[in-house]
Amino acid sequence: MSPSVPLQEMIRAIRSARTQCEERGVIQRECAAIRAQFRQSDNGGRSHNLAKLLYVHMLGYPAHFGQMECVRMIASPRYSEKRVGYLGAMMLLDEKQDASLLITNSIKNDLSHSNQYVQSLALCTLACMGSAEMCRDLAPEIDRLLRASNSYIKKKAALCAVHIVRKVQDLGELFAPAARSLLAEKNHGVLHGAVVLITELCERNPETLERFRKTVPDLVQIMKGLVISGYSPEHDVAGISDPFLQVRILRLLRILGRNNEAASDAMNDLLAQVATNTDSTKTVGNAVLYETVLTVLDIKSESGLRVLAVNILGRFLLNNDRNIRYIAMISLQKIVGTDHNAVQRHRGTIVDCLKDQDASVKRRALDLSLALVSASNIRSMMKELLLFLSSCPPELRAQAASGIFIAADRYAPSQRWHIDTILHVLTTAGGDVRDETVPNLIQLITNASELHCYTVHKLYRALLTDISQQSLVQVACWCIGEYGDLLLRGECQETEPVQVSEDDVLDALETVLQSHMSSPATRGFALTATMKLSTRITDNVDRIRSIVSIYGSCIDVELQQRAVEYNALFKKYDHMRAAVLERMPVIEKNSPGHTNGESTEEPIKDIQLAKVKQGEPLLPQQPANQVCDLLDLLGGSEEAVQPSPAAAPGLPTNTTSTAGGDLLDLLGGLEPVPLTPAPTVPVYEKNGVTLTLSCEKQSDSGLTVTLTASNSTDSDISSFTLQAAVPKSVQLHMKAPSGDSLPARGAAKVTQMVVLNNPNKVNLKMRVRVSYSSQGSAFQDTVQIDSFPGLSAAGH
Repeated sequence: MSPSVPLQEMIRAIRSARTQCEERGVIQRECAAIRAQFRQSDNGGRSHNLAKLLYVHMLGYPAHFGQMECVRMIASPRYSEKRVGYLGAMMLLDEKQDASLLITNSIKNDLSHSNQYVQSLALCTLACMGSAEMCRDLAPEIDRLLRASNSYIKKKAALCAVHIVRKVQDLGELFAPAARSLLAEKNHGVLHGAVVLITELCERNPETLERFRKTVPDLVQIMKGLVISGYSPEHDVAGISDPFLQVRILRLLRILGRNNEAASDAMNDLLAQVATNTDSTKTVGNAVLYETVLTVLDIKSESGLRVLAVNILGRFLLNNDRNIRYIAMISLQKIVGTDHNAVQRHRGTIVDCLKDQDASVKRRALDLSLALVSASNIRSMMKELLLFLSSCPPELRAQAASGIFIAADRYAPSQRWHIDTILHVLTTAGGDVRDETVPNLIQLITNASELHCYTVHKLYRALLTDISQQSLVQVACWCIGEYGDLLLRGECQETEPVQVSEDDVLDALETVLQSHMSSPATRGFALTATMKLSTRITDNVDRIRSIVSIYGSCIDVELQQRAVEYNALFKKYDHMRAAVLERMPVIEKNSPGHTNGESTEEPIKDIQLAKVKQGEPLLPQQPANQVCDLLDLLGGSEEAVQPSPAAAPGLPTNTTSTAGGDLLDLLGGLEPVPLTPAPTVPVYEKNGVTLTLSCEKQSDSGLTVTLTASNSTDSDISSFTLQAAVPKSVQLHMKAPSGDSLPARGAAKVTQMVVLNNPNKVNLKMRVRVSYSSQGSAFQDTVQIDSFPGLSAAGH
């Protein structure tokens, strides 16, 4: 290819290349020719060559060798070369390049040029790639141009000043007087630049914000002129007069009126006028209305004006454009806590959005629907939410189920309705619920003593219908084990009486034990339920003994251990079986955790089992500790048990060493040792989100860290995630979190378990990234954890 090939012909040759290799060959030959011509001192085609090089740069090929040519062309007195040189500087240079400092003097000279277009080139280049040093050197020149008489230059200078303020915040005071004077201009371009500059100044300096609050009447007059002005072909866009300037003014008014009564009162009438006179049939009008709504909701506006803003968002929900519906729901989500009644008027429209085909609209509609649930509409809203749960996408099931559980727990009209709702969710989406759902439902069923018969019958029928939903099967097995005698009687006033035989119940439990769909935890529930039935039935005890003995050689260690212990109850401790397997006492739910047994005045200490060396004498324990440990072993519960005399009337009450030795022999050489709970320390407190940390040492090198998050604000927090990083020599395993949303006012917490293994005993450090969304805004912070409470330095 000849060195004198025009730009158009080079583009044609590159586009006609059939392979990438052929394209690279064309570009390499052309770049070599351009390099050779750059070395020539007398080169008449400099702008032509640089233009071709910029096209090569746009294709992604290296073009750095043209940087110095850009510097030389900027210094050229010819406008055609200067224009291409400035364009090349904006594309090939940035503030990190040393070559950018070489053009500072050229830009300063061109800012004083007599030709407005040369001044414009210098302003655009400085606004695009000016470094902090360049901005400090040239800021006085920009301030001078802001006061020029040429509107074209003032518009460019205002936007250049915005870049300078972003780079060097201290220079904002220099531009404040000139920025205020620009509001008196009639040219819309200058006004637009002035409003953008004032917005930037107010956001970065509170003192400047107070000073510019005096300009609210001027901004109101400018905005009124735009709203009531007639048709202007120069500024009209789809029937709206300069919507870009309107949007910028509304954003500035929102900043000026925030937390200020006087400024808010001065703009209330204007906002009402814009909200009622703007055409909402076009996208341009909707953009202005949306900014108006955001301004009304962010300032101290009148109640009637806020209702008008909510009604505008309600109209947005009926728009055919999904983007408009999406932003409407985001805005309603932000204000549902403060203007709950106004948002409730659009509940039907919001619920209809649950049927939208767009996944993002569905997610926002779900968030908003859950936020609208109250004591007065719990039944109707729950009916819609349960209908949505049955057909929602898999990625939304966990969020929907979690929201339904929280709403049912907070506003349930009756215990039976509460139980039915949770069972419906477990039947529909049992595989997507959180881990704490099963113990929470068990606690609810235990407290509803009058519904035990109804619940066990309903769960038994659900178990026969479907055993794939693990959470449902676990609760059903627990209830059958506890209340199997009520099931066998067949007398239930709340539901149809069903005659169930002992063999039918045992067949159902055996099906769960043998099913490939059952998890190890579910089999544990089923085995314990089978064992408990041995004290509630009379004719099939031998069959139960046979089932239990089979699992004494199970490959699953947990299940095998349970079966061995249950076999020991049948053989060695048969006289105690009835007392040990009697019905569980009422579970009282206390904050922050659960406590089994009757409530006492003093707090109940957690009991942790610690291994003891073989051959050491076992100390005799008190009867309460013996019963507690045995029930903990056989009940499959990880919670501490506080026994009472009524809870186990059949157990012996003496404290002889023989009785203590027998019970501890059953436990396989475990000695109960009461330990102090691990200390909990806060590691993160920001935006109402609190993250606490507690540690538990599992072994010489093993450590379990529990991170617990809570939300003290008045709005729910969604998409809450935690990520952790540790040194390379430390092994990290993060278990599944308890959820991804934090309800308002600390209604529920999210727990994340992190298991660490530190075999090399290095100094343990952990960095945690906290990410969440609140009121439509995303937040992300990083926490450095250098010390772990309750641990000795030797192990970690």
